Amino acid sequence: MSTSCPCGLGEPYDLCCGRFHDGSRTAPTAELLMRSRYCAFAVGDPAYLLGTWHPTTRPKRLRLDDDRVWTGLEIIGRTGGGLLQNEGTVEFRAHYRLQGRSDAQHENSRFVREAGRWFYLDAR
Repeated sequence: MSTSCPCGLGEPYDLCCGRFHDGSRTAPTAELLMRSRYCAFAVGDPAYLLGTWHPTTRPKRLRLDDDRVWTGLEIIGRTGGGLLQNEGTVEFRAHYRLQGRSDAQHENSRFVREAGRWFYLDAR
């Protein structure tokens, strides 16, 4: 039996974000892409993060901090980003532990859909 997905939706990882990470599906909405990207941080998958980052803002490489343990995701709000839209934002708080201290990253991320595929663009 698969463990629960770190994105917080309560589904098993392989039926939730795992299907996006393995390439068998693409995220149909901006929020699901954002959740799958958070999950990629949690499971240590920089290739997925780079692959879902828009080419105009994507870094050449990405190194994840092995000492940061992602502990939860809180969706604060969203605009657009639906099945029939090409732009959207997702505001969230990503909780983590680092060196024994709890903290959170608060971000309002922008996403764009091109050729039917969502990409992370940048954060505001």
